[in-house]
Amino acid sequence: MRHAIALVVILVFALSSPVQAQEQSFNAWLGDLRADARSKGISAATLEAALTGLEPIPRVIELDRRQPEFTWTFRKYQEKLVNDQRIKTAKKKLAANAKLLNEIGKKYGIHPRFLVAFWGLETDFGRLAEGYFPTIAALATLAHDGRRSKFFRAQLLAALKIIDQGHISVERMKGSWAGAMGHFQFIPTTFDAYATDYDGDGKIDIWGNQADAYASAANFLTKSGWKDDEIWGREVVLPDGFDFNLAHMKVKKTLAQWQAMGVRKVGGVKLPRVDMQASIVAPAGAQGPAFLIYGNFRTIMVWNRSIFYALAVGQLADRMVGRAKFTTLGPKGGRGLSHAEGKDLQQRLTDMGFDTGGVDGIVGAKSREAIRKFQRAAGLVPDGHPSMDMFERIRKGL
Repeated sequence: MRHAIALVVILVFALSSPVQAQEQSFNAWLGDLRADARSKGISAATLEAALTGLEPIPRVIELDRRQPEFTWTFRKYQEKLVNDQRIKTAKKKLAANAKLLNEIGKKYGIHPRFLVAFWGLETDFGRLAEGYFPTIAALATLAHDGRRSKFFRAQLLAALKIIDQGHISVERMKGSWAGAMGHFQFIPTTFDAYATDYDGDGKIDIWGNQADAYASAANFLTKSGWKDDEIWGREVVLPDGFDFNLAHMKVKKTLAQWQAMGVRKVGGVKLPRVDMQASIVAPAGAQGPAFLIYGNFRTIMVWNRSIFYALAVGQLADRMVGRAKFTTLGPKGGRGLSHAEGKDLQQRLTDMGFDTGGVDGIVGAKSREAIRKFQRAAGLVPDGHPSMDMFERIRKGL
């Protein structure tokens, strides 16, 4: 996928060292990196091939600052990623690759429709598998940048290890701006931990070999907690007066408890009588849809820590087999906050005493929680949604 792509756990990991990486010149920083990689066993030949003449890519930093999970509305995100054309193509790919997908799905315990859904969202069913950005240069750019240098330095070292092991050449190792690679956009440390040589040819090729790619994705999902006997979740209807403090991934209740509170399936049907826990998320705030999400949804978020993304995977997988589309995507005509507006919002919340986790323009989980706290203090519905209306209220201190 073109954005913050598969398995890129971008919202964690503190910055790397007492001296911020970007305070060094790129060439000086690269010299330290070369020495570090050599001490970790990466061959001199690999380092020479990968790092000689390396230059940062300004476009990578630009893309890092405006990821769609943070700047698009839920409606725009779903309309772009789970449109009729993609659903139609997904059905064709599911049928065309049925033999291999069923074989791998049976081995790893995951229905093929979910593998196809991840595949479609990540690289448009392999169309973008080869990538546009040289992985080593993209990762070096982000590792030198101070925002998430520790995380991306680890990815860069892992990428050098993959080359050193002979799985792919420096020239062929391309991917997303964030260093995600192949059909399913694995970041290098995920490749190192979960990628699989399914056809036994001695190389793990997630760029050009669909068997290796499917199996690697299935292996990651299964080992991350996927349960083949559960669905990801479902759209639900909330009762009037629902307490949106409860619409949070951290709040878990049994289906019986949600049922007793008035939560229902779409159409007013009672929830299943199954002994399992679930959470409620409202990605477009109180004026949009609500979803009851289960363990597999959380596993999708191990892949990509975006509620928008996880709902897109679930919806695409469901639509492939004729299940219903979401009844609503939230208000029409709105827009998400720009990067500059996100920084403005964070700064204002911080000045009011609400911790956003920093002022970087990325309105993620910590910033949404700060919005929720502002809403509680202001007597508003605490849905944590960074709408333009909420931004204007915060600007005015209302």
